[in-house]
Amino acid sequence: MKNLIALLAVTLISFGTYAQNSIFDKFEEMDEVSSVIVNKEAFRMLAKFKGGGEEGQEYLDMVKGLSSFRVFTTENPTIAQDMNTLVSKYLKSSKLIELMRVKDEDTNVKIYVRQGKDEDHVSELLMFVSGAGKYTKNSDSPVKAESVILTLTGEIDLNKISELTESHVPGSSKHLKKQ
Repeated sequence: MKNLIALLAVTLISFGTYAQNSIFDKFEEMDEVSSVIVNKEAFRMLAKFKGGGEEGQEYLDMVKGLSSFRVFTTENPTIAQDMNTLVSKYLKSSKLIELMRVKDEDTNVKIYVRQGKDEDHVSELLMFVSGAGKYTKNSDSPVKAESVILTLTGEIDLNKISELTESHVPGSSKHLKKQ
C-alpha cells in the first residue's frame, strides 16, 4: 500500500497546483508534520526544461498549467485527527466531488476533484490518506499510523494523466478515463 501511495504521489506531483494559500497551510508550521510545497514559479521554471524524450515532454506540457503542490504528513494522532476534521470541513464547503476511495486493511485513501474548464480537466485534486504505514513492533508498542494530505490545483488534463499513468500504474488510467 505504501508503494501505491508513493507512486501516486510521485505521479501526481507533475499535475498539481494551488494558486492561493491553502486551508491546510497551518500544518506547515507544526513540528510533527513533514511538508512539501511547490509553487507556481517552480512549475514555470520546470516547464522551460527540455529533454527526457517524448514522455518527458508530456510531463513538461502538463506542468505548464500548474500553480502549486502541497503535501502534509504526520504520525501524531492528534494532528492526524485535526487533518481529518479539516478535510471533512473543507469538503463540505468546496465543490469537490469524490473520484475514488481505496481501503486496504487500516489504510484509507480518498481522492476528490473539482471540475475544470471541461469534462477532461480538473482544477483541483485533493487526496487524503489515513492509517498508512500502521504497524506494531510488539504487543507493548503503540500503533503508529501516518496521515497524508496532498493538494493540487491548476489545469490538470485527465487524458494526459491517464496516458502517462497507464505505463506506470497498471489499471489506474481506466478510473481516470471514466471521469
